[in-house]
This record gives sequence, structure tokens and C-alpha cells, in this order.
Amino acid sequence: MGKPAVSLASGVVRIPTLGDFINSFAFTDADGSVTLVDCGLKRAPARIVAGLADIGKHPRDVTRIILTHAHPDHAGGARAMLDATGVAGVDSHEFDAEFMRRGSAPPRDTSTTSGRIFERLPTSGFDPIPVASELKDGDLIPVAGGIRVVHTPGHTPGHVSLLHESSGVLITGDSIFNIASRRTWPLAAFCTSFAQSKATAAILADLEYGIAAFTHGPEIRDHARERIRQFLRAKGHHE
Repeated sequence: MGKPAVSLASGVVRIPTLGDFINSFAFTDADGSVTLVDCGLKRAPARIVAGLADIGKHPRDVTRIILTHAHPDHAGGARAMLDATGVAGVDSHEFDAEFMRRGSAPPRDTSTTSGRIFERLPTSGFDPIPVASELKDGDLIPVAGGIRVVHTPGHTPGHVSLLHESSGVLITGDSIFNIASRRTWPLAAFCTSFAQSKATAAILADLEYGIAAFTHGPEIRDHARERIRQFLRAKGHHE
């Protein structure tokens, strides 16, 4: 078993909730309060609590929870974490907010074969989640020196990536996977628009960061921006 929390930068950690396959993140502010990003599957909270303990924190230190998008492997543990932390609701992009409140994932992309197949199958939702704040592209969330909201829709309508400008850590969300340290697109079957998801990932080439962190897979610490750009160029995106 790996470490409960993996340091990415001062005050920024990755919390593996299913090995490196599904990750949450925690940002510690100057006053000791913690902002949690993503809550994994429904069974993830125990791992999240262990990750917080590893950095000397308790769930009650968490004062904000941000969800990158409304899928069960990111929002599944959110209801339990809200209860454990006492936080009233999550921060979510405005286009995913209603899905959060309903506890349901957005529609799948039926222009793809896999999307049509999965759309006919019973869908797994998650416990409905109250939304405290509806985010918009470019918002600077006022924690840990500021976390910039980068709207990268397609995987879901309100999917966001997050840039912590002061530490140079980018959280790609599900715009790009890095499972087994291999960059790939998210699975088409789970996107609302696979074409849009691929197109908006190009935004990540233009940001400034030194570490690329992924909700699926380990981080890239060396030449992260160039390696993301190489992936995008190989997939047909041109600068």
C-alpha cells in the first residue's frame, strides 16, 4: 500500500483513494484550514480521512470541498465528507451544479458506440449533494493563495481543471488521464461530449505550471507542461 498522502508542493498533497487510480487533493491554508478537491467513490472517505491524518489534519479542519465534476468516482464520497467536516455544500461549476443536487451523472455521448451502449445500461448515481457555490471559468477561489477555475467541458458540461498558481500545481481533473504514467483521453463512454472534451484539453497547454496532477494516475513532476503539450500535439492539437 502506498502513502496515505503524497506531497506535491508546500501545503498541497495528493490523497490516493484507490491506489493511484483515483485521487483526491488537499490544500492547507496559512490558518491551518484545509480545502479538499474531489471525494472519490462512495467508499473513499476512509482513505481521505487517513490522508488528512497523515498531514496532521482532521476532517473538521476542512472548510471547503471542491468537486471537479459530477461523476460517482469524484462525487461518490462527497455526502459522507460533508457530514464528517460540517461543510454545508460543495463548490461546483454552474453547469454541473444541478447534477450534483440530483445525485446523477450528466448524459453520455451517444454519438459514440460505447456511449450508446452505456447509456442503455442502468446508471450508478451518488448521494445528492448540496452546492454552496457555483463556479465559473476564471474564478479565483480564495483559499491557499488562490485556486484558479479552468472550465474544460466535454467530460461533463461543468468539468473543471484547477490551477494553484502560487505552487505551480495543475489538477487536470478528467481532461487527461495518467494511469500507469501513460497519458490518455478519458473513456469516450463516460463523456457527455468526447469531441469537446478532447478540444478543451488544449487549454491546458497554455497555462503555466510545474507539476501536473491527475485525478486518475500519478503526478508529473519533471517538465510537466512540456509533456502535456507533447501529448496534445501527438493527439492533433497544434499550438
